[in-house]
Amino acid sequence: MFKWYVALILVTEIATLLLFLPLTVPDSLALLLAPVVPVTVIVALLMRSRRDSVSRGAWRLSPERITGHIYRAPRADSPEAISRSIVERTAEIQRALQEEPDSEVRLEMCALGYRACVNDMITLTHLVNEQTPNAPLFQRLRLRRARKRAIESLSATRQALPPGLLRAEHQERQ
Repeated sequence: MFKWYVALILVTEIATLLLFLPLTVPDSLALLLAPVVPVTVIVALLMRSRRDSVSRGAWRLSPERITGHIYRAPRADSPEAISRSIVERTAEIQRALQEEPDSEVRLEMCALGYRACVNDMITLTHLVNEQTPNAPLFQRLRLRRARKRAIESLSATRQALPPGLLRAEHQERQ
């Protein structure tokens, strides 16, 4: 918004200097008013840097404002965001499995990541089942598409994992 205000002021100043000033003011006085535009830009930049400075923010901070601050819990993830997260993590798991398929540590990490994706899939399914009955048609289609995308990526990752990797924990196999 600040940029829009400064731009509006500059346009007004330039229009005034170019259109109205030559008609009403003699040439010698017009030359004295020419630096108005650069001075306006400099003043605007100084005001903005002063307003946005960290020291000014710290100066306005007080113990009452700190103790009176109300914590707002982060907003719950939307089904689309959870689905996107599952798809990204499963793609990363598949990439890691292709790079080093024989590394035991990497296989364990991929198994842990897959289990986390499955847990998120359970959360996603619950959210979709909660929101679907009351959602409009377009929203229902988006929810189903998000769930289907996550299911497909989990299925592809499951097929990429070596057989028997998810059956037992590392400590049980030793």
